Amino acid sequence: MDSQEKDEIYDTFYDRVNMQPKELEEWLETDESKSVGDNDDGESTGHRSGRRIVEIKRTNKDELTDSQFEHMNKVANYIKRHLSQRPDGDVEKTDWRYSLMNWGHDPLKDS
Repeated sequence: MDSQEKDEIYDTFYDRVNMQPKELEEWLETDESKSVGDNDDGESTGHRSGRRIVEIKRTNKDELTDSQFEHMNKVANYIKRHLSQRPDGDVEKTDWRYSLMNWGHDPLKDS
């Protein structure tokens, strides 16, 4: 992965992840956060991803690893894909929103 590709991933990640580390950490402690996603080993993929996003957002850009850039790319793609599946009506208390928030994006901040 070259530096141009890393810059693009970094910018896209920060465009799509609109929750701050502390805000995301507090969200991940809620029952709503823990109630969504595939739950095969006690923690959903999205919840585990959220913890990793907090770690990434607290790391200086020049200290990020290739593995972290790969996760940032996965997160950005997940958010894009999930946003295109927005349900009709009020989404405030929906699994759709809760899932996105586990991945660091609160769709209610868009409006």
